[in-house]
Amino acid sequence: MPYRDNIFLLEQWLSSQIIGQEKLINRLLIALLADGHLLVEGAPGLAKTKAIKILAEGIEGEFHRIQFTPDLLPSDITGTEIYRVQDGTFEFQQGPIFHNLILADEINRAPAKVQSALLEGMGERQVSFGRQTFPLPDLFLVMATQNPIEQEGTYPLPEAQLDRFLMQVNIDYPDASSERSILQLVRDEAMTKVNESLKPPRINQETIFGVRQEILNLHMAPVVEEYMVQLTMATRNPEAYGQDLASWLDYGASPRGTIALDLCSRANAYLQGKDFVSPDDVQSILHDCFRHRIIVSFEAEATGVNSDRILDTILQRVAAT
Repeated sequence: MPYRDNIFLLEQWLSSQIIGQEKLINRLLIALLADGHLLVEGAPGLAKTKAIKILAEGIEGEFHRIQFTPDLLPSDITGTEIYRVQDGTFEFQQGPIFHNLILADEINRAPAKVQSALLEGMGERQVSFGRQTFPLPDLFLVMATQNPIEQEGTYPLPEAQLDRFLMQVNIDYPDASSERSILQLVRDEAMTKVNESLKPPRINQETIFGVRQEILNLHMAPVVEEYMVQLTMATRNPEAYGQDLASWLDYGASPRGTIALDLCSRANAYLQGKDFVSPDDVQSILHDCFRHRIIVSFEAEATGVNSDRILDTILQRVAAT
């Protein structure tokens, strides 16, 4: 697999610049290699913004950050027509969505119409304006963030739109050792101490497209594929695995969930240096692929049961044949 060393260089670069968020780095790379989008939820100051900016430095592509606010308009994302005085015509001016890497910061701060404008581009990989349709770049990754602390004045994403995200990743604070390393890194950056051995690798887009093909060619045994299908079925027919599960779930994962689980399991195996997909790869990625795709019942919420606990229970009861 000729491209794998380049991806390991990119991973090393990210790890040198983002400390204490190994899971975020891993999931960001998986989203890049699986050609999907990422929804990240975590408190302020956990390097969510920095992570995708550092990723943009490591690959050949254009990056743009969009701060979502209540007064944002769809045209602020997709673009708008401008009047050309010279010839009396209108010309479409492309918006920030036409970049390769997009940070949709605090996506739940903007109204539904603005969210839909972004999510349509994510799903269809194109922007329609009037009678014209404009394709988005072949390399196109959106990382959206949500702040779980402040919910006043926010516009939660509907379940159908959440389904457009390949994964939803919840991140937490770094440990004490990582916190000390963060302090040292920030001091070094302030003193412009640059480690010459860890410069951005600048991976080209052809390499990323090549890796995506290698990931699709990874060996997956029929029993592992069947295991993924049974995990999805357990969210749709939970009564087969216990009445408690049946009372906790209103709706299960969509076919997009199974597709996401397949792609992410393959990408995870690839990043581990393997040439095959094992049940461990499926299990390690299940929560991030499914937590935003299953709908928890009111009864479960009332008793403190969340989507992660439901998925833990499914993993315990569905046999990895």
